[in-house]
Amino acid sequence: MGSDATENGATESEPMGRPASSMAEAARPRGGRLPALVLFSLAVLLVASVAGLVLGASGVGVADVLSLVLGGHLAPTARSILVSIRIPRVLGGLLAGAAFASSGALIQAVLDNPLASPNVIGVNSGAGMAVLLVAALTAAGVNVAVPLPVAAFLGALIASGLILAVSSRAGVSRLTVVLAGVAVNAVFGAGMNLVLTVSPNAYVGSSSYLVGGLSGVVLGRLAAPAALIAAGLALALALAARINVLALGHETAHALGVHVGALRAAGLACASLLAGAAVSFCGLIGFVGLMVPHVAKRFVGHDLRRAIPVSALWGATFTVLADVVARTAFAPYELPVGILMALMGGPFFIWLLMRGRGYRDE
Repeated sequence: MGSDATENGATESEPMGRPASSMAEAARPRGGRLPALVLFSLAVLLVASVAGLVLGASGVGVADVLSLVLGGHLAPTARSILVSIRIPRVLGGLLAGAAFASSGALIQAVLDNPLASPNVIGVNSGAGMAVLLVAALTAAGVNVAVPLPVAAFLGALIASGLILAVSSRAGVSRLTVVLAGVAVNAVFGAGMNLVLTVSPNAYVGSSSYLVGGLSGVVLGRLAAPAALIAAGLALALALAARINVLALGHETAHALGVHVGALRAAGLACASLLAGAAVSFCGLIGFVGLMVPHVAKRFVGHDLRRAIPVSALWGATFTVLADVVARTAFAPYELPVGILMALMGGPFFIWLLMRGRGYRDE
């Protein structure tokens, strides 16, 4: 790995910050037809959502969905499957995919690291640890007046704060930041297992939660995470133009009047809000925030004002489609979508490490 990085002019001791000469190239939208791309993405998102509603192991199909929408006669069993299972799963997939993908785009830009994502640097694990800890305390009779989405955000914020502290040190390489994320992941992962060992009944469906899945999504509990995700997306778009300046490098951005430390902290806090809200209801789904932003940037460039909304749309579509495959490909058995994501994301991460420009994206 070290030799590959050296051959491309980036050693393990290379400080973070993209060369200023590449800023124009990085910020230029590729293709230049963003409205058409967004409309096409919305159409694909609609198709994916309909597929999530009509496909499944049971006999509920298109006719039943139309009856529900149009208010026609619908058998109680079919209504229950649609209202209690499929609609929550589709909405949960849309929210989680948009949140993880936009969070990943933010993290990669703030840390100037194409290998970073919410699951890689430990943000998801921090959020999961907080959720399980609150659940365990509640099960023990302790009155914890903290909603799970807020607890997840705080846990994610702690994890991202640790990574920010590491990345802020002078001369820290991108690889060092990733390795620090691995360490944070290990610590919080051990913490989650400790909580479940001491209080095994604290969280119903904890095994699915740890790998990530949408089978336990409840429609009535999506309102708070949805509000936090909407707020996070709005904040991300508000910060996008300023975070773009970070691509010029620390010294240049500082000379332009940007408070680099505060902006990085704000960007990571926003990414933590998005990822934490998603983790609170779907568990530790990983690699959406790694894969989707990379694909989106190849179509719209590195300008976050374009990359964030496109990543959100594609992340939502990707997660819903992955969930459809996970629950239909092995019917009557169901594969948690987090496992399917890991099967795809693991090789993708290895490819990023091994490719010629593994320490910087184009």
